[in-house]
Amino acid sequence: MAAYKPVVVQACPKLGERITQDTLYWRGYKTPVQIKEFGAVNKIDFSPVPPYNYAVTASSRIHIYGRYSQEPIKTFSRFRDAAYCATYRDDGRLLAAGSEDGSICLFDVSGKAPLRQFEGHTKPVHLVGFLSDKYRIFSGGDDYSSKLWDIPSATEIISYSEHTDYVRCGCASKVNADVFITGSYDHTVKLFDARTKSSVMTIEHGHPVESVLLFPSGGLLVSAGGRYVKVWDVLKGGQLLVSLKNHHKTVTCLCLNSSGQRLLSGSLDRHVKIYSTTSYKVVHSFNYATSILSLALSPEDETIVVGMTNGVLNVKHRKPEEKNENSQKKRQPAYRTYVKGRSYMPKQEDFCVSKPVKRVLRKYDKLLRSFQSSKALDAVLEPPIMLHTPEVTVAVMQELHRRGTLRSALAGRDEKQVNLLLTFVARRVIEPRFTPVLVIVADMITDIYQPVVGQSAIVDKQFLKLQQAIGKEIDYQEELLEVLGMMDTLFATFTKKRDMCLEENKSNGVTEIIETNRNY
Repeated sequence: MAAYKPVVVQACPKLGERITQDTLYWRGYKTPVQIKEFGAVNKIDFSPVPPYNYAVTASSRIHIYGRYSQEPIKTFSRFRDAAYCATYRDDGRLLAAGSEDGSICLFDVSGKAPLRQFEGHTKPVHLVGFLSDKYRIFSGGDDYSSKLWDIPSATEIISYSEHTDYVRCGCASKVNADVFITGSYDHTVKLFDARTKSSVMTIEHGHPVESVLLFPSGGLLVSAGGRYVKVWDVLKGGQLLVSLKNHHKTVTCLCLNSSGQRLLSGSLDRHVKIYSTTSYKVVHSFNYATSILSLALSPEDETIVVGMTNGVLNVKHRKPEEKNENSQKKRQPAYRTYVKGRSYMPKQEDFCVSKPVKRVLRKYDKLLRSFQSSKALDAVLEPPIMLHTPEVTVAVMQELHRRGTLRSALAGRDEKQVNLLLTFVARRVIEPRFTPVLVIVADMITDIYQPVVGQSAIVDKQFLKLQQAIGKEIDYQEELLEVLGMMDTLFATFTKKRDMCLEENKSNGVTEIIETNRNY
């Protein structure tokens, strides 16, 4: 008896994911570390100086984490209620944060108690930041006001009340020590100059503004609100350059990488999108478990930290690069060692011994070898195989049809199994690579189970879906045939015109030659 030959599964080329340099770069992070906080993480800020610790604001506490620590190395908990927006100063020595009671606390990173406390807002303060001169603080609160504070004297310098809704985000210019920007739920972004008594520029975003970001050069401004991320040219009076709509829900946070060539945005749709700042196209994306509220990237892009609504802190570290200098690799055998003897031709007196290759058969192959057609079909109708490798299911059906046992394998099934069969056929029959086989299968199922139509609502529904799928495919084919007919007509017309032009040119050439000869 001849040995059993396994079922040949038709191999079709797959359109894999396009691997780019960005894909390889952003995939170079380790498995994330999960840290549970006491509440939703509303702000993450990295220290701008080594060792690049980061401050996490959640509930009524501010936790300072080391780069690789999973436990806080320091905690600031001198808040009567919720804390917001803990932000480092450019030298990494001071930390400022707002609170639910309207006060602003200034902490020394090496101490515990607040160095200064600024009172002036009447409602919660969600925005706190340092100007680039390091001696002034700007803030924004739910009382619709934006204020500027002097750190040495702990006094208010100026107050702006131009917004008509909550002020929830802002940033300071690194080029000009007097310029800072605020974003509000009144759909506007305002640019303030500390030397003037009113805003110098107003930009209409169109949605409640959740986050704003200023490029290091100070010329471009990014605002996020609703599903939109918009880029504005500040030097041209706030001209809109590009509007990005790649998220499905509200965008809550923005971040730039260390080189300024990649822009990151986090959203309530659980995704972090990474854009190129030259083309503003998405070059990579991360997927997270729950909605994202805050996002931060370390100054050297070594760590990416994401804060979520469920209080979980997701920390990813970049994989260390392998250094060939320190690691001494074991010397490998020379190439001739592997090819030795491959070109040897056996002589007449040699006795050749061939080692039998053990072939491992899959479950459906074992059942087909023992002629259990119905069980073999059941084995390939399991959800993992149907969903991820439908070509295996179709290959087994084709083999059963070749053997002439497909009809007997399809017959005698209960309501659940018929429903499973019809679901698979209705979904895959429109794929060109499966159509020849599945049309035969659909025809057999219809013939076998036609007498029981009307007895099960589930089976009847699947038959209707199959009918609709085939009807739509026929309509598409008819439309394509019409398009092909139009294209054939156009191509035929172009060909005729070209032939006529060639004939005219030839005739003109002959006439010119004859006239020239006559003149001579």
